[in-house]
Amino acid sequence: MKILLMILTLVLASLLASCSSKTEDYAGTMPVLELDEFFRGELVAFGMVQDRSGRVLRRFKVDMVASWKDNQGILEENFVYDDGERQRRTWRLEKHADGRYTGTAGDVVVPAEGRTRGYALNWRYTLAVPVDGRVWNIDFNDWMYLLDENRLINRAEMTKWGFNVGEVTLWIERKSDGSDSLIPQKSGVEISSSESEKLGTNTSRK
Repeated sequence: MKILLMILTLVLASLLASCSSKTEDYAGTMPVLELDEFFRGELVAFGMVQDRSGRVLRRFKVDMVASWKDNQGILEENFVYDDGERQRRTWRLEKHADGRYTGTAGDVVVPAEGRTRGYALNWRYTLAVPVDGRVWNIDFNDWMYLLDENRLINRAEMTKWGFNVGEVTLWIERKSDGSDSLIPQKSGVEISSSESEKLGTNTSRK
């Protein structure tokens, strides 16, 4: 019975995956997303991690700096979580002649690869994620949707062995003078150094 249930679950997961949206669905839409144009200079992101039931587990802020030389790019990400934890990731990106983008980083087990169509990008990769003292290789189905030349929404589904385990959502914005920013200057997710130290002593990671 357990084996039958497992087979049915895997078949259902496969059917759902085959029905999911594809980058071709966004062909011809505007504005056109080019990673080497959007991810350039300083950016800031605010995001959250949810479990498979939708419950928010963590919130975070990311300061980013990106640069490109020809078709090679570097994206530095500095994370501050609401429990005070800090992380840093350096992406090495490449734009290929056939329109693909690929990316690697120190904790990326399987490199990211995908394409853009219109205002959307979809790429997939496997990330080594520490959880409760262990490291799990989690598969990411990562989508980016360009809103305008300065703002982008990033949503990634996380799976393990084909089963959904959670989701990460980010709002990413290129830094400017802030006069036309849609993000409030005092955000509930924005964390200063002193605040993060307090959070680190008063909260526990979920």
